[in-house]
Amino acid sequence: MALEEQLSERLKQAIKAKDQRTADVVRMLKTRLEERRKAKGFSGEVDDALVLDVIGAYRKSLQKALVEFEKAGERGAAQVAQLRFEVEFCDRYLPKGLDETALRALVRERLGALGITDPKQVGRLVGDIMKTHKGQVEAVDVKRLAEELL
Repeated sequence: MALEEQLSERLKQAIKAKDQRTADVVRMLKTRLEERRKAKGFSGEVDDALVLDVIGAYRKSLQKALVEFEKAGERGAAQVAQLRFEVEFCDRYLPKGLDETALRALVRERLGALGITDPKQVGRLVGDIMKTHKGQVEAVDVKRLAEELL
C-alpha cells in the first residue's frame, strides 16, 4: 500500500476512534501534500518519495517549533507535548537515520571515492551523500564529519 493510502487509512481509523491528535497530524500532512501537488511547476505524480519528503519537511519544522516552545517553559508545556507527539508520529513513516559510527564510515568512504582532500570541496561531498541518503542523514552532520576527517 502506498504511503498516501496509508495516511488516508490512518485518518479514517483516527476519526472512528475519536483520536483527535492523530487525526490532526494526518490532516496536516495531507494538506502539505496537497500544497506540494498544486505547487507551481509540479507536474510529476505523488509517489512514496514525495510523501516521505513532505513528512520529513514537516518533521523538521516541528522540531524548530519545539525548541521555541521549550524555551517558553510552563506556558508552552501543552504545545510541547503536542509537538512531541507529532514528531513521533512522523518518525514512524520516515526511514531510520544513520548513527554516528555508520555516518562517519560513509563519509570516510565517499571522501576516498571522490578523491576529496581539500576542505573547500566539502560541498561536493555533502551533495553526493544527500543524493543517496536523503532522509537518513542531515547535511550539517555530514559537513561537520567531513571537516573533522579532513
